[in-house]
Amino acid sequence: MKDPQKVILFPLATEKVVRLVESENTLAFAVAPDANRQDIKKAVEILYGVKVKEVRTVKTYDGKKAYVRLSPEYSADELAARLGVI
Repeated sequence: MKDPQKVILFPLATEKVVRLVESENTLAFAVAPDANRQDIKKAVEILYGVKVKEVRTVKTYDGKKAYVRLSPEYSADELAARLGVI
């Protein structure tokens, strides 16, 4: 397994992410270019102590992003506040 600290680079804080946190219980992270969905899921679960329901990835011109939806028993609002996103 890859080092979780090297898979998750930093949380993203944009208007879209704030909307996703409130409406879909989803957070966004910049991730390592070679990270796959399973690596991202395990890294988020280990680093932040939450359960992940779904991971979507997007490659952009400035790197790779992951949209991570948390399980219903966990709140993306609380985790985002803890991370300083909102």
